[in-house]
Amino acid sequence: MGAAPAQYPPPFDPEDYIGPPTDPEDERLEVGVAIVGGGPAGLYFALLMKQAQPEAQIKVYERNRPYDTFGWGVVFSDATMDNMRQWDPVTADEIQQAFNHWDDIELHFKGAVIRSGGHGFVGIGRKKLLNILQARCEALGVKLVFETEVQSDADFPDADLIIASDGIHSRIRSRYEAVFKPDIVVRPNRYIWLGTHKLYDAFTFIFERPSTAGSRPTSTSSTNTPPPSSSNAPSRCGGRTGWTRRRRRRRWRSAKSCSPATCRGSA
Repeated sequence: MGAAPAQYPPPFDPEDYIGPPTDPEDERLEVGVAIVGGGPAGLYFALLMKQAQPEAQIKVYERNRPYDTFGWGVVFSDATMDNMRQWDPVTADEIQQAFNHWDDIELHFKGAVIRSGGHGFVGIGRKKLLNILQARCEALGVKLVFETEVQSDADFPDADLIIASDGIHSRIRSRYEAVFKPDIVVRPNRYIWLGTHKLYDAFTFIFERPSTAGSRPTSTSSTNTPPPSSSNAPSRCGGRTGWTRRRRRRRWRSAKSCSPATCRGSA
């Protein structure tokens, strides 16, 4: 069972850092929170913040349109869903009605198939998840601003709080890299995210060695995400598999035809 929010108190007392207001009460501005990036993290923070402080003026800035998305699906563990039910039952119920659930993990390795149960995962289409979070934010009074490119935190001089949830290449976090001190390790592995109409009854991991001499094994993990007629299958390979520009077209054609290493017999 997940931990209750009360078990995670703030690591410091805000009053130690935020002093009492000194300006006249009739001249004070509303609390302003600017969230840069309208992905799952930014939207979920916005709806939780709005519930905690209903009087706060919160805006989420997203550079894409409401129905644009990248990637196929999102996977949560059962423990994550338990936590979401405690923090915001309304959102959790909406997600529960839209996800696929499975308990087993199946591993294909060197001709053997190993299956284990009791894990508990749910999968949901990324676009559907975003739409659920967007609707919940709007119902609570969060302002969503789409098709807006934010260049810097300097775009919000009057904001009391700025959240940088604009992805791995965040301009704001890059600007303050010396403060945040991120620890990023770039790995040589290549991957491509595919879709297939083949359905799986378990979270499936497939390891195969390509026929090319000297190639490293390829791993594919496959899960079902709504609509129930499709699955997503990210395929990964080692950095020395020769994934060069002149070979990408041939590999992409192979991927679209769903080779055994990616789709396991999918038509």
